[in-house]
Amino acid sequence: MSRAVLVIATEELRAKAAYWLSRAKLGSRVEFKGPQRTHDQNARMWAMLTDVAEQQEIAGAKRHTETWKALFIEQLGHETEYLPSLDGERVVAIAYSSSDLSAEEMSDLIELMFAWGFEHGVVWSDPKTKQLMDMRRK
Repeated sequence: MSRAVLVIATEELRAKAAYWLSRAKLGSRVEFKGPQRTHDQNARMWAMLTDVAEQQEIAGAKRHTETWKALFIEQLGHETEYLPSLDGERVVAIAYSSSDLSAEEMSDLIELMFAWGFEHGVVWSDPKTKQLMDMRRK
């Protein structure tokens, strides 16, 4: 087997993973990740990024949601790699993708965005986020 992914959702799948691990060739690479982020977390992140992009500036200009996402993910502690452009004329930042975040990491990202937004006066459009903001202000 060259590649396989299992989501350990049942005891049977846990046993299958243990079986595969017991048969893995030496030198095989195994990666364990927490549960994947949820659709609700993803929707909240994009709503929050939209609010930030519409209301805030960085380096004197409004920025796209993707730019803000890269900034928040880097602030969370994920490394950004800087590579020369293909023509060698510029430097390109290669940011960590949010699609690879676990549910716990996404929760940390949302909390970071919430705290940053609170400090910078962001008005959240998502009703649940607004409720959290109101609770924090009291």
